[in-house]
Amino acid sequence: MRRGHFAAFAPHCPHCAGTGAGRHVLVLAEVRAEQADEVISGILHCPNPSCQHEYPIIDGIPVIVPELRTLLAERGIELLLRDDIDPLLESLLGDAMGPGGWFDVMRQTASSYAWDGWADLDPDEPPAGDGPTGDGPVPGAVRRCLARLLDMAGPIDRVERALDIGCGAGRTAFTLAERHTRALVLGIDMNLGLLRLAHDAAHGTVSYPRRRIGLVYDRRRFAVSLTGVERVDFWACDALALPFAAASADLVAALNVLDCVAEPRRLLAGLAEVLRHDGRLLLATPYDWSTRATPVETWIGGHSQRAAHRGAAEPFLRALLSAGEHPQSVPGLRLLDETQSWPWHTRLHDRSTVSYRSHLLALARSDG
Repeated sequence: MRRGHFAAFAPHCPHCAGTGAGRHVLVLAEVRAEQADEVISGILHCPNPSCQHEYPIIDGIPVIVPELRTLLAERGIELLLRDDIDPLLESLLGDAMGPGGWFDVMRQTASSYAWDGWADLDPDEPPAGDGPTGDGPVPGAVRRCLARLLDMAGPIDRVERALDIGCGAGRTAFTLAERHTRALVLGIDMNLGLLRLAHDAAHGTVSYPRRRIGLVYDRRRFAVSLTGVERVDFWACDALALPFAAASADLVAALNVLDCVAEPRRLLAGLAEVLRHDGRLLLATPYDWSTRATPVETWIGGHSQRAAHRGAAEPFLRALLSAGEHPQSVPGLRLLDETQSWPWHTRLHDRSTVSYRSHLLALARSDG
């Protein structure tokens, strides 16, 4: 956790905010290890006498979520997983634990996100589009999407603080830092394994298991040299309980996050709240709903064919983003531009790629 980011974003206790106990700015109570301006391990503390919640900083990543126990019960193993195991032994462990278990799921997730984010810098990666018919997947779908959204958003008078919600393996956070050279960029995610990968990339090394087929993975490890790394940091936070003050960000990106949270409308409201007046919100979603993440009742489209939108997602989302057009409209956001169908693909393994068409929206915060 970079001290400069901690001071600039001034996170408050998400537990207090969620229970209506007010917004209490966290204090850095304990530093166990640090390097230059970065706290590697330590504890953040809520100063509210009736709360006293503590939040750990592990491997440079602060974990600031309302229910720390729940997150660690579900994902804590990611903080303990090593990436320095001999590849031969890693293969044996993967075979022994088999498909569908936590180890397999974690490796598949890391493979897909890290490949798209970083494979273009991997000297051992086959040429982009490599395949028997020249139609293989090309890494960088997430960055191409972000570049399109930044163009749609138009010029912004100042960007000093930017949030990358659902940053995954972190490449988009560095892209934002390259685009806005004065901004402090904060990547937010709940996947602790991907956050560690992103944090390590900021320090010059990318390491991830690249899935070849089935349970067969190749450990990729290579050096990267990025600009603006001193202005990028990564925190574990819940997108539905962002620990930031109102109007504290100039730019917020949330790429393919809307259909991955339990309450999409609440996500939109929270993102609008943290934006300052005339700040920009960049959204992308393929509306790929799953009941494991989002109950059907909170989907934006994809059901209720009897409604005026006849189950379509795009008009429903537009209505939510237009004040007065829907009982649950999110106030304060103005649509600048949209692209209804933007190509996005996710590589699963050498013989499988999932293709999406994402809906892109560039919005501005408007208090008028």
